[in-house]
Amino acid sequence: MCMTLVTQLKMTSFLFITAIVALATVSAVTGCPPSDREALLAFKASLHEPYLGIFKSWTGSDCCHNWYGVSCDSTNGRVADIILRGESEDPLFQKARRTGYMTGTISPAICKLTWLSSIIIADWKGITGPIPDCVSYLPYLRMLDLIGNKLTGQLPKDIGRLKRLTVLNVADNNISGWIPRSISGLTALMHLDLRNNQISGPLPRDIGKLRMMSRALLSRNRITGPIPNSISYIYRLSDLDLSLNQISGAIPASLGKMGVLATLNLDGNKLSGSIPTTLINSGVSILNLSRNSLEGNIPDVFGPRSYFTALDLSYNQLKGPIPKSISAASYVGHLDLSHNHLCGRIPVGSPFDHLEAASFLNNDCLCGKPLRSC
Repeated sequence: MCMTLVTQLKMTSFLFITAIVALATVSAVTGCPPSDREALLAFKASLHEPYLGIFKSWTGSDCCHNWYGVSCDSTNGRVADIILRGESEDPLFQKARRTGYMTGTISPAICKLTWLSSIIIADWKGITGPIPDCVSYLPYLRMLDLIGNKLTGQLPKDIGRLKRLTVLNVADNNISGWIPRSISGLTALMHLDLRNNQISGPLPRDIGKLRMMSRALLSRNRITGPIPNSISYIYRLSDLDLSLNQISGAIPASLGKMGVLATLNLDGNKLSGSIPTTLINSGVSILNLSRNSLEGNIPDVFGPRSYFTALDLSYNQLKGPIPKSISAASYVGHLDLSHNHLCGRIPVGSPFDHLEAASFLNNDCLCGKPLRSC
């Protein structure tokens, strides 16, 4: 009987202590830690937003409650997301009837927010300075979206440490320098957008290690060197845009053997050699190879697998006749063969019966509808 009473007392004591610990835990996550609040205020201090007043809500001790663009982890109360978009449908923007504009820099104080999962500081047009190198050491970061600012400097050299990163978007900035070799360490990356910067140097040879990537958008930079064959190892890649760079060498035939590649933009480079036959009978539906130095004949291998919503081979050094097998393609929507050295009769029937003369202009000796008679 006494033993039972002792046992009950122990159990009651255990439950009481458990309840106290639970209450302490709940209390701990009701507001953000002072260190996170201080880091956010230091981050805010390096920015100036004159029109919308988005930082007016950043007052009080609890940065997890009603601080515009800030959200916290529900289990530990730490700041998890900073989402500040300069183009938004938020009522704040609608009331002001304008998009956002912000100047200043991204303070390294942001890196003191060690539980960050998302950093979105996008489309503010006037934010300058570099991307803080220390963001590479945020262990839980999944999204880094800094599109549409005036950021300068290079991509952080240790960015490959971000093993959970799924989105890297720094498009429409003034980022320069080479793509860091460590980028191949972003094994969870799905979306890479570096468009419209001043990035130079070659593509990393082992870029094919980014096996989860579905979109790689690198147009309007100063990238040189060849297209690494390892890109074809990225079996999830559906959209590859390397246009308007200074890429040279031949087009790897392996690109035409990729399982889900649907859009391939290589226009405006210095590519040479012939068009791989694999690209004509692949799953690519938008193929733009214009404004290069491609030579030889257009591969005469079109067939039922050839389905092109857009096929642009203009402004190259292609010669010979237009392949008659194009008529065997499942579909050809837009076709541009202008500004080459093609010669001979333009085939009749689909898709040629709906194409205009602009598709064939400035070749050596093409004839037939819609051009002059042969």
